[in-house]
Amino acid sequence: MTSRPAPTPYPAQRRDARATRARILEAARRELTRDPDSRLEDIAGAAGVARRTVYVHFAGRAALIDGLAAEAAQAIRLVVTAAPAATTDAATDLARFVLTAWPVGDRFRTLIRLARQDLDPDRVDELLAPARDLVTEVLTHGLRQGVFRTTVPPAPLSRAIEAHLLALLDCVNGGIWSDDGTGAATAALIAAGVAPDTAAAKVHRLRDTGSPPQPL
Repeated sequence: MTSRPAPTPYPAQRRDARATRARILEAARRELTRDPDSRLEDIAGAAGVARRTVYVHFAGRAALIDGLAAEAAQAIRLVVTAAPAATTDAATDLARFVLTAWPVGDRFRTLIRLARQDLDPDRVDELLAPARDLVTEVLTHGLRQGVFRTTVPPAPLSRAIEAHLLALLDCVNGGIWSDDGTGAATAALIAAGVAPDTAAAKVHRLRDTGSPPQPL
């Protein structure tokens, strides 16, 4: 006897399942930001669902954190996709990108700490790769333009700026610093070899002409 395929869930059921999954992920982001050691029971309670419902969507804590990483990766890809074409001022391009990406990093900053124990290093590298590649391109243009005065090649310089920004996000996560992206963008320009006064002026000019879009 030929077995029949399992019936496809109704559209409303699929929507409800997606909404529940999104609610669990949002609760996980909040709870893990508050306490990186939050248990699944705490996250389930914050999401307003039973613990077994969490297991319907995620096999365990590792899968839940990987789900957060997937959301962060998608948000980063959106920022990179929305980035405008390179201009004649690579320093402004770099500052604009950091200002645009900072809210995404701030939203998912808890992953910085969780990555040390819950995420595979290759997964973290995959998550950050699109932003790293874009910054490397901007740095390459800037070095050709003479905007960035440094002896460090674009690829390692991109990694150094990435590490610097992640450290600053971790400081925000630890409650020892607060920033809307202005300080981070200025720090990124200085790390790339822009004079401090020039870096601050470029970032404030961007702020004065309107904050960049903030895709979350």
